[in-house]
Amino acid sequence: MSDIIIGIDLGTTNSEVAVVKDGRTQVIEVDGSKILPSVVGLADDGSLLVGQAARNQYVLYPERTIRSVKRRMGEDVALPLGDKSYRPQEVSALILQRLKRAAEEHLGQPVAKAVITVPAYFSDAQRQATRDAGDLAGLEVVRIINEPTAAALAYEAEYETAKTILVYDLGGGTFDVSVVRLSKELTEVLASHGNNQLGGDDFDAKLVEHVVAQVKETHGIDPSDQRTAMARIVRACETAKIALSDAPYARIEEEYLLERDGTPVNLSLEIDRETYEDMIADYIEETLEAVHIALKSASLGVSDIDEVLLVGGATRTPVIQRRLEETLGMQPRAEVDPDLCVADGAAIQAAVIGGQQVSGVLVDITPYTFGTSALGLLYGETYPYTYVPLIRKNTPIPVTKTEAFQTVHDGQQSIDVHVYQGEDPDALNNTEIGSFRIEGLRDVPAGNVLLTTFELDVNGILKVTSREKATGLEQRITIDNATSRFENEELEAARERLSTLIEGEAQHVTEGDREGVQARALIEKAERLMEEANAEDREDLVDMIEAVKDALESGNEAAIEDAVNALTDLVYYLES
Repeated sequence: MSDIIIGIDLGTTNSEVAVVKDGRTQVIEVDGSKILPSVVGLADDGSLLVGQAARNQYVLYPERTIRSVKRRMGEDVALPLGDKSYRPQEVSALILQRLKRAAEEHLGQPVAKAVITVPAYFSDAQRQATRDAGDLAGLEVVRIINEPTAAALAYEAEYETAKTILVYDLGGGTFDVSVVRLSKELTEVLASHGNNQLGGDDFDAKLVEHVVAQVKETHGIDPSDQRTAMARIVRACETAKIALSDAPYARIEEEYLLERDGTPVNLSLEIDRETYEDMIADYIEETLEAVHIALKSASLGVSDIDEVLLVGGATRTPVIQRRLEETLGMQPRAEVDPDLCVADGAAIQAAVIGGQQVSGVLVDITPYTFGTSALGLLYGETYPYTYVPLIRKNTPIPVTKTEAFQTVHDGQQSIDVHVYQGEDPDALNNTEIGSFRIEGLRDVPAGNVLLTTFELDVNGILKVTSREKATGLEQRITIDNATSRFENEELEAARERLSTLIEGEAQHVTEGDREGVQARALIEKAERLMEEANAEDREDLVDMIEAVKDALESGNEAAIEDAVNALTDLVYYLES
């Protein structure tokens, strides 16, 4: 049996280990999770803690816990841990050792070789320190590869044509963006730029500041100097941050957080996604500036980029994906888990070195975008059927996404929820796959919030729920085979087309048949405009629709043409 070579993403905040088995990558669980926090500590009894246990004690016992050691790699420093000190590569070796042991337990055999990833900007000294850490952990580091290269490999293991890829990597503690040229002969990082002091932890810190300020204002007590309280706040804020990636609101609740004058102080507040996105807006803008700097360094423009890949858990933040799409004019790819794709790529490189065949990373994704319609801006104008995507095309499944909507009229007591599949910003140009009405809403002014949730499972079953936020009143619909229904409809349409071909002879389709189809489609479009038209225009629509129907019934082609032209002009006027 040839030596197994594992792939390791030795990250600032988290680390992962992966291997290729039967041509597919597998990320190996460590202590029940595929993600191992890159934290090392000492317990009360002096025993070694690596991973989640060490991370949990950091806020309480920072003097005997080390995190973010990757930032110190290559430096000639001693890091205190308890009553001793260790060099950065020694601390990293403890993390690598834990990953190595997990791989051995999973594979049932010793592991002695690894491919380890590093940031593209790592110096020779930092790369050598990473090799030294591997040696100390009992691993022969057969190759060190750049993280953006590994990410590109995870997405493009079977690429056939050369591509220029922008890799946007925002992890827990560091950010960098790289321009990668991928070809059969060579994978090359053309340029890289970033900030190794910026990441998801900074997003957490903004939420923590907000919560601390709220506690001070509401309860008149400052929790900042109380370690246990701050540890609970930090954990609650991280949980809220993750929840806001998929939902428009998150609650931060901690019972008996503090005590004031013998009375318990309970924390209970709600944070909405918009407020959170405002908090981190400056950080996002900094990352977008880095994108332009990297492109300029590579002597490339936005139009030269073929794909944008997202790496790092913080890229799940919706505003990041939205701003990247606005800036670069293309939807970023995120179908490979952003927390794991660098480890996947390292494993793919390891397999190639070991002479294995690799088929890339296997993920279940939705081939369509699913969403609903709402009053919004379309091409700069207010439009009642603006498409609001909730689950974007190529999103890994299963997935659940929630968005908040508001009533537009005072006393509005019902809402029609329409479910669409498609990519067009005008919902009416997409395919409606279901609808329902939620009635009995509170009699309140406009702005009553409703939460609409789309839940898509691996079997293609889409569940849509709309719930009044204040009361919990809800209505729902289940759509079976949402991801395959259009293939079936297209198949049926193909059958109909082919049925017109009998033993090589096509049935004759007249010009009149064609005009009839177009006229009926126009009538449907005009009828959809009825609801929004004023009384005078509505009357004109009714008259002209009847005129078209009468002309169709008569079969007079000239009358059909005249009636259709008149209705077309009115529809154009109402839509413009």
